Amino acid sequence: MQIAVQTLITGASGFLGQHLVRHLSAQGQQVRALYNSHPPSDELKHLPGISWMQCDLLDIYAVEEAMQGITHIYHCAAIVSFDPRKRDAMLHFNPASTANVVNQAIVQGIEKVVHVSSIAALGRTGDSEKEINEEKEWEDSKYNSAYALSKYLAEMEVWRGIGEGLNAAIINPGIILGTTTGHDLSAGLMKMVYREFPFYPKGVTSWVSADDVVKAMVMLMISEMEAERFIVSNGNFSYKEILNEMAKALRKKQARFASSSLMISLAWQVSGLLRKVGINTLITKETAANANSFSYYDNQKLFRAFPEFAYTPLPQTIETMARSFEDYNFKK
Repeated sequence: MQIAVQTLITGASGFLGQHLVRHLSAQGQQVRALYNSHPPSDELKHLPGISWMQCDLLDIYAVEEAMQGITHIYHCAAIVSFDPRKRDAMLHFNPASTANVVNQAIVQGIEKVVHVSSIAALGRTGDSEKEINEEKEWEDSKYNSAYALSKYLAEMEVWRGIGEGLNAAIINPGIILGTTTGHDLSAGLMKMVYREFPFYPKGVTSWVSADDVVKAMVMLMISEMEAERFIVSNGNFSYKEILNEMAKALRKKQARFASSSLMISLAWQVSGLLRKVGINTLITKETAANANSFSYYDNQKLFRAFPEFAYTPLPQTIETMARSFEDYNFKK
């Protein structure tokens, strides 16, 4: 009789974690799903095979308890923010929580860890012509956000663990798009498009659907790949292309005007004032700079490792996002 793999997901109630939880539940896996400050929805609580557990990943004793009986770990937990008020918390939590997971995985002899990093952890240098690949080494640069630094430092904890004998693989997804009811970037972009905001950033970056990130994570987990990182990216697209595809799906007016440098500067300064009175916005100095930079990423390594892998067309992902957005906001 085959014993079911006991899988642990950190950050299971988060944006990507929710997609992974649903996928593994549908596959009949037994999963211990961790959350901290954001409890799972009623729908997630009742998924078959999923056992929810509250855990502060900064508490080494709580991490030790959560890993009892576990064989495989998907480490999705991270603070994702460009809000300057959360800078210090993010720079502490993302590396420190990862260090705790890595250390306990080594102590308990976990069979494999798949760590969710980010293309941000590869670093940006402002070179708009050269594609960034997995061999890219971190460089201090004005183009790197505090979030990027926190993910780089977290990834270094995984590499340190690998050096100490941990079996682990790393994924570096582009900007993740998918159905959501939260306050992540996907939801924020949808809201902006729905309100027919007429301006678009001029930049280019990597994009990918949440379902494809999950598919890559699961393939890596069951493979013999270790001590490797993989960019997970459907391709490099401009913000204008993505926003206008969203407008098409929502049947709204497309963004028509490229944001000037002066407009961007004014926007993030006004957004800073709004945050002081309790109004959250997507625009910060960091997001404004990144959205107008041209960053291209090479996604071929994943195809070489898994030739059967195929990405979902982004228009299909965005159409699904639009229907979910409408259902959640207007048909409750």
